[in-house]
Amino acid sequence: MPLPAVPDDLRTSRLWLRRPRVADAPALVAAVNASHAELRRWMHWAQVPLTLEAAQANLHAAAERFETRENLRYHVWNPQGTELLGSSGYHALDWRVPKGEIGYWIATAHTGQGYAQEVAQALTDLALGPLGFARLEIRCDPGNTRSARIPRALGYALDARFVNDDVRADDPAQLRDTLVFSRLGKR
Repeated sequence: MPLPAVPDDLRTSRLWLRRPRVADAPALVAAVNASHAELRRWMHWAQVPLTLEAAQANLHAAAERFETRENLRYHVWNPQGTELLGSSGYHALDWRVPKGEIGYWIATAHTGQGYAQEVAQALTDLALGPLGFARLEIRCDPGNTRSARIPRALGYALDARFVNDDVRADDPAQLRDTLVFSRLGKR
């Protein structure tokens, strides 16, 4: 099956979503580390501060996975591309269906401005439109009420609450549930 054409970047009314580049490492380190206290609560990958070397390796791998369509990560920038505001993209892709999951985070200094919802809307429109996804999911910890509001606002249905589905990001000795929201595309 041929892989779909995926845009390298998207524009919304206030944001520029662009595929990651290794040169983004300093901006990524700054955004993640400035948001570490908040990200640590919800993201397994954010348990220790990000180093420049780790960011460069991560971005190199992210660029390769974008190219192979294994994982489509976008960095969220201001319209001029001078400040990294967060990251989003499609994860858990299965092109046979096709389906995927949207994940997102916004740097703490920029939360509460609707950016995550704007990004999720743009990615939903792309997935269920030109990319032809049959299923698109957003998953989150029920305790992350701000994150859980986004799929509801975008017309996603709550499919399930998986009880004891994972360990807490910031305390692996504790279990947590997972909410699974979905929107369906054309069949």
